Amino acid sequence: MPKSYPVGEDEKVVRIMVYTIDALYWGDLVVKSQVRVSTWMRTNTAPDFFRLFDARLIYPGTGSQPQPLGFEELYVPTNQVLAYHLMPPLKEPLDYDPSEPNRRMEPVSIIAGTYRINGNMRLSTQSSLGKYIDITKEEFTPIYDADIINLITPSLGTVHAYFLLVRQHGVSFGITSKG
Repeated sequence: MPKSYPVGEDEKVVRIMVYTIDALYWGDLVVKSQVRVSTWMRTNTAPDFFRLFDARLIYPGTGSQPQPLGFEELYVPTNQVLAYHLMPPLKEPLDYDPSEPNRRMEPVSIIAGTYRINGNMRLSTQSSLGKYIDITKEEFTPIYDADIINLITPSLGTVHAYFLLVRQHGVSFGITSKG
């Protein structure tokens, strides 16, 4: 189907999901072809707004099965974004070398508004989650192989994201007990 919004020859369309303190958004993002959307918010070219086309918005907790609101075009301020990822099953190549020595995946639980994100952080074998949070000053932290559920409206189901970014100072990080 032809898109009802402009897409230049040097652009691509990527469907994303965006989590804020009170809402879940999803829609089409039009970006330059060379932009890696998964890591975009970690760059100096990060936008002030996610401009979503053919967008939807849900306010979890507004009923057992909240109905999405639809918009032809919707602007989400990126300073309100707690987490975002490509809409599954979309994924981009890994942002690290899996054979890099002295690195490990640490299972973490993250609370982002009304969402719980169970995934993995890539840490040094000499580090811990606490040390990472104390030392790292980046705004967005990468999380890998994550399952996302809404704690207030579990009927929204589980979303599996291969990679997402979370706003380090907008979420809570937890380590769950083993076993």
